[in-house]
Amino acid sequence: MSEKIKNASDIAFTSSVKAIQSRKGSRSNYASMENGDGWKTTITPELGAFIAKQTSVFLATANSEGQPYIQHRGGPAGFLHVIDKNSIAFVDFIGNRQYISMGNLAENPKAHLFLIDYKNRQRVKLWGTANVLEDDPELIKRLMPSNYRAKGEQVILFHVATWDANCPQHIPQRFDEADLVAAIAVRDQRIAELEAQIYQLTHVTNL
Repeated sequence: MSEKIKNASDIAFTSSVKAIQSRKGSRSNYASMENGDGWKTTITPELGAFIAKQTSVFLATANSEGQPYIQHRGGPAGFLHVIDKNSIAFVDFIGNRQYISMGNLAENPKAHLFLIDYKNRQRVKLWGTANVLEDDPELIKRLMPSNYRAKGEQVILFHVATWDANCPQHIPQRFDEADLVAAIAVRDQRIAELEAQIYQLTHVTNL
């Protein structure tokens, strides 16, 4: 039997988790959090903006026996769509056709989304449920990233129960290739401008 949910964080902080927190000395801090604002249960504008920028997501599911599975999905920024304050949807592109996540969700709708932004060293964890929407080509077309070379097979609809954002500790800072190319281009342009200025100064001095 599932435990009764009193606080939004109870979806993760079960009695077993709380017992360990008490034993290791962190329960009082989390109890204060629960008595305060606690974890959010809806998608705020700030979270929505964060989601819209992401190019990667990890979807965790588990089958009826509790065997977990984590699947990565990626796409251009904007491939994750905030439908409303409680829902996120994205097109499930055709991949290796194992359908493990789909099979798990057919048995157990509980799911988890993990978002990590290496550039800004931010991560967000979302608990909830998910279901697969098949045979809806219009929805796939509406949610499909424009000019993206992939074939959408179905849509994953994630219903947010609660979420939490972690601190940046231990997140390595990494940059996308496009960001590096842009930064190098700016640097090269600045070098060219400085070289031109040096040439001008040298040329005028030698006259």
